[in-house]
Amino acid sequence: MLVLLSTSTIKAGTAMVLALDASDAPRKILHVKETLTLPSGPVTLFYPKWIPGEHGPTGPVADLVGLHIHAAGSELEWRRDLEDMYAIHSTLPAGASELSIDFDFVLPPVMGGFSAGASSTSSLVVISWNQVLLYPRNEQPDSILVTPTLTLPAGWKFGTALEPESTQGAVTHFKQISVTMLIDSPVLAGEHFRRIDVSPGLSPSHVIDLASDGEAALAMPDEMVRHYRNLVREALALFGAYHYRHYDFLFTLSDEVAHFGLEHHQSSDDRVGERALLDANLQKRTSALLCHEFVHSWNGKFRRPAGLATGNYSSPMHGDLLWVYEGLTEYLGNLLAARSGLRTPEEYRENLAFVAAGLDYRPGRTWRPLQDAADDAQILYASRADWDSYRRSVDFYDEGDLLWLEIDMRIRDLTHGKRSLNDFCRTFHGGENNGPEVKPYTFDDIVSALNATAPYDWKSLLEERLRSTGPHAPMAGIGMGGWKLVYREKPNSMEEARESTDKVVHFDYSVGMRLGEDGAVGDVLPGSAAYAAGISPGMKIAGVNSRKFSLQVFRDALRKGKSSKASLDLLVLDGEYFKHCSVDYHEGERYPYLERDTSKPDLLSKVLAPLAENSSPR
Repeated sequence: MLVLLSTSTIKAGTAMVLALDASDAPRKILHVKETLTLPSGPVTLFYPKWIPGEHGPTGPVADLVGLHIHAAGSELEWRRDLEDMYAIHSTLPAGASELSIDFDFVLPPVMGGFSAGASSTSSLVVISWNQVLLYPRNEQPDSILVTPTLTLPAGWKFGTALEPESTQGAVTHFKQISVTMLIDSPVLAGEHFRRIDVSPGLSPSHVIDLASDGEAALAMPDEMVRHYRNLVREALALFGAYHYRHYDFLFTLSDEVAHFGLEHHQSSDDRVGERALLDANLQKRTSALLCHEFVHSWNGKFRRPAGLATGNYSSPMHGDLLWVYEGLTEYLGNLLAARSGLRTPEEYRENLAFVAAGLDYRPGRTWRPLQDAADDAQILYASRADWDSYRRSVDFYDEGDLLWLEIDMRIRDLTHGKRSLNDFCRTFHGGENNGPEVKPYTFDDIVSALNATAPYDWKSLLEERLRSTGPHAPMAGIGMGGWKLVYREKPNSMEEARESTDKVVHFDYSVGMRLGEDGAVGDVLPGSAAYAAGISPGMKIAGVNSRKFSLQVFRDALRKGKSSKASLDLLVLDGEYFKHCSVDYHEGERYPYLERDTSKPDLLSKVLAPLAENSSPR
């Protein structure tokens, strides 16, 4: 099934006029005026609940305030549905044909949570249209044509995949579009704004729209610009087609917004720290973000699991194929980061070592298979960080990375190097350049496409990987690629960057816990030495062998323990009480690396080689 999303192919249903006044965005409030053309009688208005890309019922309906509904010059009564809090019932009087809706949306100041998290500062705002509209529940969003207008603070510039009709001062009128494509086209606006062409001479156009809280943060180095231009060329070489009319990377640089990436057909909503272009560690941590979200235009937006292609925002989404939607995207995004030069081959391997080790030291995998992590995604996205290793989280990203690496290596082995996952991508994600489309798929479609690339019992392999409750991560791809996972006493450069930015140190592979800079215990691995000593998440280490805690003191004690039979004596604060925990551990610090296995060819390095002839990675 192929669903076209162009407004020229949509049979018009309800007409909507939507005027969004974001002039008060700096004080975190948006003003909405909406008009719907409807037949008279009972009407149920729906606030978008299941948000594409967020894989859950995350629509922030609690932040819709000040709702008033009018028709024929009178205010109408309304009432919320008692079972579905996202539905609002009212009645359009006989003889009336227009429903006028006014409300405000209060933007949250909190960092956490995808597009429902903080999205504005005194200098910028990210507009997520799903937050600022109601639509008739009995209408498919594809059939509702909306004419949107946006008012911004004076002097602010913006970037979006929407096509402007006209701009008069601070007010921009956009071309008519379906509600589906409006919600799929966020806007980034700000006082400090820069636009970078990353596909000069190519069609369609690709640009990075940058907005930040300060002008200095917009200074993307020339070398980085070159790598992002490589990214565009490499993605087009990988997939052999595109499914957008133009593409905007909406790149927000701020310490006051929620940090994440969210995919769309013709743009991506990418949010990182203010100095992510200038600070070396932040650069490393965020270097694959735009790559991942760009891949989603093909894998996630164009080719989408049938269970996620519901066609509306009220039907529950089924995440059983998120190991493809997110897992394959994670694999390809990391590859494109290396192929484009945004990461060096060494940085790629260091990140892959971290991924593999993290999944190998994951006690939760002995009870929760990868398939359940995908099935339970809408719950796991909101799960806490404590006991993360035992609960498991949205591991279909990282384990999907390992799984698709193995698939890539098996294709290369089966075809004696004549074919690879690149061929699968060109077939599965390619096609005609028709602009935004949705082509749903099932598990059987994945198996068929893999068999068309290289005949094999892919069904059995995938089912085995998805259902496994074995204690160890699936590392066949690393081994087939000519490398092996090893541990050394010092963290690699990607691990150091992660520690610097996240302020958390992973002692998972040694004593078995994660520590903050202040000694706060974020997680403990069941079966580890820390767990055996009685340490649990939420505690705080105050002392190490009779000395005040610091990360350096703790690390020194771990190293010293290699030559000592004495246990590590930790003074731990548990709520309002102190206690001593004796940790019987003597193997020192351990951090993951990939090391060449010289008994096998180095296929992994071949995988990282650029595809586009004019790419020039560092």
